[in-house]
Amino acid sequence: MTATATSFGARLLGPQRRNLWFWVFVGPFAIGLGLFTYVPLVWSVYLSFFDAHNTVSPKATDFVGLGNYGAMLADDAFLASLGTFLLFTVFIVPATYVVSLALALMVNRLRFAQAFFRSVFFLPTACSYVVAALIWKLSIFNGVRFGLANTVLGLFGADQTGWLSTTDPPWYWLVIVTVRLWLQAGFYMILFLAGLQRISPQLYEAAAVDGARPGWQVFRYITFPQLRATSVAVVLLLVINAFQAFDEFYNLLSDARGYPPYARPPLVYLYYTALGQEQNLGLGSAGAVILALIIAVATVVQARWFGLGRKGED
Repeated sequence: MTATATSFGARLLGPQRRNLWFWVFVGPFAIGLGLFTYVPLVWSVYLSFFDAHNTVSPKATDFVGLGNYGAMLADDAFLASLGTFLLFTVFIVPATYVVSLALALMVNRLRFAQAFFRSVFFLPTACSYVVAALIWKLSIFNGVRFGLANTVLGLFGADQTGWLSTTDPPWYWLVIVTVRLWLQAGFYMILFLAGLQRISPQLYEAAAVDGARPGWQVFRYITFPQLRATSVAVVLLLVINAFQAFDEFYNLLSDARGYPPYARPPLVYLYYTALGQEQNLGLGSAGAVILALIIAVATVVQARWFGLGRKGED
């Protein structure tokens, strides 16, 4: 046993202990990743097969098999939360894609101060979702006349609007989408910028020789096709991030009375299921596993549809 352990340690460290410093720097991160990410994931899957009320260590007699999964799939509130996600995706994915691509095209054309504007547009990415949501809620879209949006509307003689409490029309979507758009557009702009800078200038020179007009024609036939791989990656990331929406919804719509019955994305619903009054961790874990499977399937389908990673793809 000692010889086996010694042999394993020698292989782990490599010849002449060349891998020692690699494990010194990577080891703590790997341990933290295992303890705080993979262990909870595995335990969540385990809990999903038990009737785990107010406990994270259910008894063997509490085993319910796929009962929690059936209950979640038959729960109208959970299905409605998936509908909220789909609606949010319809709003945020195209909006972020168009805005980030437009910013990347503008910054890429600058002949001076490009680094400054790139940093300015990227800066909101460093802002906390919670802080940004509170700014949107308390300062910009405050439902009283002191809010910036209502102040601007008042200049044109329009009535005050309760942005987060009005459901007909549902103005709260404007608040939710704009805060997420402001937070993430700069990040995807950087991805598009990297894609734009990979395009060979010779393609544009050849297009000019062939008589292509600068502007829309060059963008349609040269720039946009060359951004295909970047576009696929951006769309995949946007959809996955939309599935994980929680902070902006919770901090914008919840108050001292709780969370309203509308606009509940899956993570908000699962939060109240697992940590609400019933503390049904088994049911919440089953919902989390279902959500993870939906994300995985959606990602694979999109990747296959767009041909991501196929042979010859840049």
